[in-house]
Amino acid sequence: MTSEARHAPGAALAGQTVVVVGGSAGIGLETARQVRAAGGEVVLTARNAERLKPAADELNALSTAVFDAQDTDHLERFIRELPGQVDHVLVTAGSPSYTPLDEIDLADAGRDFGGRIAMLLAVARASRDKVRAGGTLLFMGGTGGRRPAVGMAVMGALTAALPALTANLAVEIAPIRVNLIAAGFVDTPLSASLLGDQLEARREQLSKTLPIGRVVGPADVAALAVHLMVNDALTGATYDIDGGQQLVAP
Repeated sequence: MTSEARHAPGAALAGQTVVVVGGSAGIGLETARQVRAAGGEVVLTARNAERLKPAADELNALSTAVFDAQDTDHLERFIRELPGQVDHVLVTAGSPSYTPLDEIDLADAGRDFGGRIAMLLAVARASRDKVRAGGTLLFMGGTGGRRPAVGMAVMGALTAALPALTANLAVEIAPIRVNLIAAGFVDTPLSASLLGDQLEARREQLSKTLPIGRVVGPADVAALAVHLMVNDALTGATYDIDGGQQLVAP
């Protein structure tokens, strides 16, 4: 059975609109595909217009926008100016930073940490009048920063901060729901760009050691995202999806 077949979501999102911030590739694009398969409509944003267009064409997106999500003024304006209300907002934009202490540029570190927090705060603030009651804000985080290691200081701090941010926002902007997906290694174009020629070795190593016996793919994470949209009893929590990666040696 293919990953796509395992995760076919039926028509659970019929009549709903999902905004995907970072929807041109990887987890964002795959989630948009599953939203469409579940009967929902999608609005896609990305930094790269050339990558965004084919994604929008494939999915017959309601609309698209090209901007850097860490430009919080633009991000807030985009959400506030959406026509009518939407049902869910997924934010996958951003990339991890792995830099040893001796090599850290402090200004860059501040942007990596503070910029991600500010981006999610901007989404939450702008969404209060745009996301319907019971709809969802979904943020993407990770599990790798929970294990201390050289080069993980910024990522570890961000990994610890995002669950607290999620829980507090779930209280403050209720009845809109806020949840965090914390992923381990996911076989995406971003992972390929980070690992380069080490990608195949990492895939093989994880396939042999993960309790699930395979690498986690974008369709796995997308299925979790759709579930969190559909199940309106879920808010303020962090949901790990790493195939058991935290349970085995790195």
